[in-house]
Amino acid sequence: MQAPSIGGVTVPRGDGSTVVRVRQGATLSDFADKINANPAALVTVLFHLGEMATATQSLDEDTFQVLGQELGYDIRMVSPEEEERELYDSFDIDLEFGVESEDDDDLAARPPVVTVVGHVDHGKTRLLDAIRNEDVAGGETGGITQHIGAYQVHREHDGTERAITFIDTPGHEAFTAMRARGAKVTDIAILVVAADDGVMPQTIEALNHMQAADVPIVVAVNKIDVEGANPQKIRQQLTEYNLVAEEYGGETMFVDVSAKQGQNIDSLLDAVLLTADAALDLRANPDRDARGVAIEANLDKGRGATATVLIQSGTLRVGDAIVTGASYGRVRAMLDEHGQNVEEAEPSRPVQVLGLSSVPRAGDTFVVAPDDRTARQIAEKREAADRQAALAKARKRISLEDLNEALAQGKVDTLNLILKGDVSGSVEALEDALLQIDVGDEVDLRIIDRGVGAITLNNINLAMASDAVILGFNVRAEGQNADVADREGVEIRYYSVIYQAIEEIEQALKGMLKPEFEEVELGSAEIREIFRSSKFGNIAGSIVRSGEIRRGTRARITRNGVVVAENIEVAGLRRFKDDVVEVREGFECGINLGSFNDLQLEDLITTYEMREKPRA
Repeated sequence: MQAPSIGGVTVPRGDGSTVVRVRQGATLSDFADKINANPAALVTVLFHLGEMATATQSLDEDTFQVLGQELGYDIRMVSPEEEERELYDSFDIDLEFGVESEDDDDLAARPPVVTVVGHVDHGKTRLLDAIRNEDVAGGETGGITQHIGAYQVHREHDGTERAITFIDTPGHEAFTAMRARGAKVTDIAILVVAADDGVMPQTIEALNHMQAADVPIVVAVNKIDVEGANPQKIRQQLTEYNLVAEEYGGETMFVDVSAKQGQNIDSLLDAVLLTADAALDLRANPDRDARGVAIEANLDKGRGATATVLIQSGTLRVGDAIVTGASYGRVRAMLDEHGQNVEEAEPSRPVQVLGLSSVPRAGDTFVVAPDDRTARQIAEKREAADRQAALAKARKRISLEDLNEALAQGKVDTLNLILKGDVSGSVEALEDALLQIDVGDEVDLRIIDRGVGAITLNNINLAMASDAVILGFNVRAEGQNADVADREGVEIRYYSVIYQAIEEIEQALKGMLKPEFEEVELGSAEIREIFRSSKFGNIAGSIVRSGEIRRGTRARITRNGVVVAENIEVAGLRRFKDDVVEVREGFECGINLGSFNDLQLEDLITTYEMREKPRA
């Protein structure tokens, strides 16, 4: 079926219910292939709809929706999970794993994966310290956990030694994205609530993530040794969020602990294992190619690109060819949380992998590929798809209706940023937080590049070409690179705490906004008598009703509530025979309005000035 001619072109038309699935960052050419149309015709259709794009330009979802409505197609964006599955299917790699997709005989018990979540400063890291007797918080800037790691501990339970894997998610609110991702790989969550503080905003936020992911929760009521601690109050508060303690007849286990004193830590681990046994079927097939998730990744000076991966199914061995996101490589070595070499890692085991081609993103799925060549091809396809999706995201949409106005006003102010950090999760969290800064439509924030590791000459060259500012999060430009940046005037900002970066960028964006002015009324005067002067014209004999009348200010004349003149200057002001600068409320004066002489008795003269409004 052909569409009516739009701008002289015809395009195959859907019936309104025809579903067309496109991936993130798809181009008009991709869409044209799916509906058997000429890409050039779609460019013309889009032009007549007020959008300008080339056939090979990545488009965002809104643009596709507009085009779909016009042509009678129900356009649906393929989710990242579906896109990933299609990519791996094209290489005959099965991504399906889990208890349901395996034969019972092949499954073996695996340790639970636990995430510790809660509000800032409620003691999450201190609790993990108590569990694994390592001081992590001491090495964190500002005492806030800003990296994500995984650790495995052992506990004797019912006469059997059991392993538990802990994922340490950052505590600051800007790391919402990382905590949300933590929920996807987690079996059980330990919700830490301070007994002396109670339920706080991030407590609720973490709780929502875990409940949305349908993850069982064990509540650790921490700081019971602190003055003013009230564990019972915490139990009452959490009943409002469907967490009812066992002693109240509910199903949630609450354990009162003191991370500082190491009190009741064993009871907490027992509660985790009891919850796992009662609520979950924790089994996986260890005799297959490994599948899992990259929890964290960074660039190590001596080791190159490394990633902390959590095996979810199968067994990962040294020498396996793996691909995770746009990164690939052969496993050169694996290290456990103590830095010891590991030859193989079974389900629920977190290990640091060495031998990757580049730093993957935190949260990327990893799979074992049949060989190096396949791994490289998958990674290259993924990288191309990611690049197109990023282009679509970065594309500045402008409609034909706004084009003339935009040209008249000059280009839209844009702050270009390049983000570099020490680990992948921090960069992603910082990007997520920065893109949520809202200062209206006048200023645009674009993140044109992001990466892990020190600030390189390539980053500085890109910043020079695009007038970008480089943000270094726990990384720096050193030596020759720092000299080049200084010589070329490239601004590099260094941060070690994420909310300082967010605050400064928000202030910078507000500084780029064009000033807004508001009218402020200074005073008003009513004309009581009009004097004729051959030298000055008409003089308005007036009484000041409110505020003050000042010489040199702008005025408007209103007659019976209707404005008869605007933007007139108060040229002269007299009290009796004296020239004055201002006359206040209640006093009489003579007002000279320059060449404006159309005055009548009882006219109201209102003076005002334009003042710049401070940005909120």
